[in-house]
Amino acid sequence: MIQRIQTLWLFLSGLTIFGLFLFPYVNYIDLQIEVLGIYGSIDNEIQKIESHYLQTIMTIITGLLPLFIIFKYKTRKLQLRLIYLAIVMVVLLGVWMYTTAGSILSDANQFLGAKNIGIGFFLLPIAILFLVLAINGIIKDERLIKSADRLR
Repeated sequence: MIQRIQTLWLFLSGLTIFGLFLFPYVNYIDLQIEVLGIYGSIDNEIQKIESHYLQTIMTIITGLLPLFIIFKYKTRKLQLRLIYLAIVMVVLLGVWMYTTAGSILSDANQFLGAKNIGIGFFLLPIAILFLVLAINGIIKDERLIKSADRLR
């Protein structure tokens, strides 16, 4: 399990998704939108304005899925299907984050632009890249096993 490169890619993907808890995905003057909620500066003190419980739960599930997939190393077909599911979940989480940020900024008469985007938005494409690399590793393993079976 440890010697397979896709284990590393899946671990890095889960770690990257959990990085959303550390970095905000939108920064606006005195407002930060994170997976956990909206934080604002009130009396020069950062306080939580609103919580995003469902988004937090979705992020936890999306982050745990690649870590769960690591332990399904005996069934490569199931691993591939679960990785495709993880990619879909990451894309849906990204869309959800985008619409949430857009609606919150529109309430402040602002638009989501390059100046407002935080590090969190860039973590999702990196997680998808790690998942695609894990798919490539699993496919290489499958080819190696098929070629070994032909030699027997």
